[in-house]
Amino acid sequence: MTSLAELAAQTRTWPFEQARALQKRIERFGLTGDAVIFQTGYGPSGLPHIGTFGEVARTSMVRLAFNTLTENRYPTKLIAFSDDMDGFRKVPGNLPNQDMLKEALGLPLSKVPDPFGEYESFAAHNNARLRAFLDQFGFDYEFASSTDYYTSGRFDETLLTMLERFDEVMAIMLPTLGEERRKTYSPFLPISPKTGHVLQVPTLERNVAAGTIVFEDEDGKRREVPVTGGHVKVQWKPDWALRWTALGVDYEMSGKDLIDSVRQSSRICTVLGGRPPEGFNYELFLDENGEKISKSRGNGITVEQWLKYATPESLSLFNYQKPKTAKRLYFDVIPRTSDEYLQHLAAYPGQDAAARLKNPVWYIHDGKVPEETSPIAFSLLLNLASAASAHSKDVLWGFIARTVPGATPDTHPLLDRLAGFAVAYFQDFVLPNKQYRAPTDKERAALQDLRKRLAALQGQNPDAVAIQNEVYAVGKEHAFEPLRSWFGALYEVLLGQSQGPRFGSFVAIYGVTETLALIDAALAGQLCAAEPE
Repeated sequence: MTSLAELAAQTRTWPFEQARALQKRIERFGLTGDAVIFQTGYGPSGLPHIGTFGEVARTSMVRLAFNTLTENRYPTKLIAFSDDMDGFRKVPGNLPNQDMLKEALGLPLSKVPDPFGEYESFAAHNNARLRAFLDQFGFDYEFASSTDYYTSGRFDETLLTMLERFDEVMAIMLPTLGEERRKTYSPFLPISPKTGHVLQVPTLERNVAAGTIVFEDEDGKRREVPVTGGHVKVQWKPDWALRWTALGVDYEMSGKDLIDSVRQSSRICTVLGGRPPEGFNYELFLDENGEKISKSRGNGITVEQWLKYATPESLSLFNYQKPKTAKRLYFDVIPRTSDEYLQHLAAYPGQDAAARLKNPVWYIHDGKVPEETSPIAFSLLLNLASAASAHSKDVLWGFIARTVPGATPDTHPLLDRLAGFAVAYFQDFVLPNKQYRAPTDKERAALQDLRKRLAALQGQNPDAVAIQNEVYAVGKEHAFEPLRSWFGALYEVLLGQSQGPRFGSFVAIYGVTETLALIDAALAGQLCAAEPE
């Protein structure tokens, strides 16, 4: 019998491709520390966002694949690292206590007062939000604070190595900088003993034996500080390399926009005596206009917004799919992604072990896929909400209970959640954009024919297939070419939207009698008259 690890070795999904590369690294070089280290980074100058979720979710998928491939021979650890010793350079306009924050510019984020007054610092506030954010999704991780690691001495040995090999680090960094920046650049950012600010100033002298640097402070005086013990912060590309080296990071992925940074940090990591981690560069998300999503611009969609309309599992699926392809991340992808998740979930029980390793839900649920599925697609619930002008999921349950015998919110909690999401999505996105149109003469004749056929099915309790066959027959008999134009007409005339679900399935759950009334209203011009302004 083929073992799961043997099947994993043959599985060509991207997490297993990554896992195999990491396995070769570990088998060749061994463990740097007591575990295989996966790392993700977070900048606590802002709240965790959809990119934060995506990076942790994808890294967790690779970790699961690696553990499966190696049959858990190696302990693994995922570090969520917060760069909270970084300097506070810009006051976000959406925060309270703006004047207080302006006074804190230049301080490490862990020394900036919390504008909300809830934590000891702005970084502590955002770090707490990060942990709550990750805990919400059940990620298995270890939180790490840059401030803690610098001040505790965790980085001291590698910092002294960087001081010793200062010229080699500078030789890597200087060619990447503009002429003016080169004049002041140093990998070490001293923390001013006078003001506490993180200073972007040149290193004037180095004392390798003493482990110190000399710089000019803000008051014009020369000062000497150790590079250890939290007296300096390292510039971010050398800092990345510092982290990789000191922590023995084995795997870290990053966005496509950081390819050059990864290359430079990898070279510095090698100079420091470390081994650059495995990883890959994922593509960035795009907004509805095809532009890169920016946290500062606020375009695109947030995690909170996604979770208003769909499950976290559907968001995980969106991140799983084609990570090296740029994808539009906007509200209109939610229904399709939700249905794709349900399709994968429904397929899982009937698949063999090899097929399950190719199913995205295996990664989404960390190998522990739930048995519950939904007997009704999200798109169908959405169109049911549209046809019924539903303001609450209770309206949908009136139809659901008739279609799924014995179903209740308690017996089908996933379906109940989906019904709530469908109503919310309908209210916010479908209802404001509903645009019914009157049928053409050809469509009117076809609708009258469809009405006649559906009326003949009343009392027979027809299933979705039988109804769909009648819909197809009408389209063919009335010479719709291509046939999809007939279905497009049904959606536009009866539902006021450009697309919809399999129409037979819709009628089966909405009801033949209710569909006849809908057709009658359309033929009488009542739907156009009732169109929302």
